[in-house]
Amino acid sequence: MTYAEKILYSHLDDPHGQEIERGKSYLKLRPDRVACQDATAQMAILQFMSAGMPSVATPTTVHCDHLIEAQIGGEKDLERAKSINKEVYDFLSSSCAKYNIGFWRPGSGIIHQIILENYAFPGALMIGTDSHTPNAGGLGMAAIGVGGADAVDVMANLPWELKAPKVIGVKLTGQLSGWTAPKDIILKVAGILTVNGGTGAIIEYHGPGVDSISCTGMGGAEIGATTSLFTFNDNMARYLKATNRQEIGDFARSYSAELRADEGAEYDELVEINLSELEPHINGPFTPDLATPISKFKAAVKENKWPEELKVGLIGSCTNSSYEDMSRAASIAQDALSHGIKAKAHFTVTPGSEQIRATIERDGQMKTLEDFGGMVL
Repeated sequence: MTYAEKILYSHLDDPHGQEIERGKSYLKLRPDRVACQDATAQMAILQFMSAGMPSVATPTTVHCDHLIEAQIGGEKDLERAKSINKEVYDFLSSSCAKYNIGFWRPGSGIIHQIILENYAFPGALMIGTDSHTPNAGGLGMAAIGVGGADAVDVMANLPWELKAPKVIGVKLTGQLSGWTAPKDIILKVAGILTVNGGTGAIIEYHGPGVDSISCTGMGGAEIGATTSLFTFNDNMARYLKATNRQEIGDFARSYSAELRADEGAEYDELVEINLSELEPHINGPFTPDLATPISKFKAAVKENKWPEELKVGLIGSCTNSSYEDMSRAASIAQDALSHGIKAKAHFTVTPGSEQIRATIERDGQMKTLEDFGGMVL
């Protein structure tokens, strides 16, 4: 079996009576967790209330992040959001306390980074009311975006139904080098599969090249897939230790053979990428699957008459808001500053969580990025 199948089949509601055929059968599953962002949690909780249950049946968290609009700067935007959405936040806070739901207040961070730092672990199955829920696949978790109604079913102890997905394997060989970053892998994959190429499938990253990628560098989204995930390796165990979950990492190590695909596992499609030959990529404009290697970008800009001036940039979002991402950006900014160079275009920085923000402030990266011309939100 593939790793994705191992996770799904180990969470079947009725493993002995379930019919299984990729792309055809409908699986009834029992997820380990539910995660909701504030914009979708309101209706989900109202629907859950009608069930008359004293507590959620499945561990659930609500994260207040999507209703915060970035307009001026971090502190002012946060206070503005708290004022405008006071009734919403009060409702979510009180209902979470009543129904035993974890509540992450406004300012705690982006839901996906919070999940990675606190709840994701290898071999688990989670559903979340946001399309970027697959971010947790960087820790070997099958994390799938759903609508509020599906979340309510699981919160109320009903099985969740999913059409048995196909599995697309992405085999990584070689090692990243030079300016190539882990995010260039998903940019390359998006160019190969397109934004709809993963529809109805789980993308499973495997192979020796996975070992050269950090946990927060393992990314996959924007290709229409059910979810994407990476097979377990020591980098995941190290990340779990760094986030005060060493016992989970040690436990995962003892079952590492089950946290990867079996020898000879069959994929519906297989993509192979040699990381040693992979160039930095720039995707866009207009669509995230328009992937261009950096060596061909200048010619592509002129040939297609794309805009040549970079007017605004963002370091952040659930895509690149980890400590690793911030450190990499700050290192480049520091090198530029040492040569008397500052940013000529506006750019903002959004740390993925309060923990990340406090850490980059402590270690000096925040000041470096601000000195370079960035605005930390």
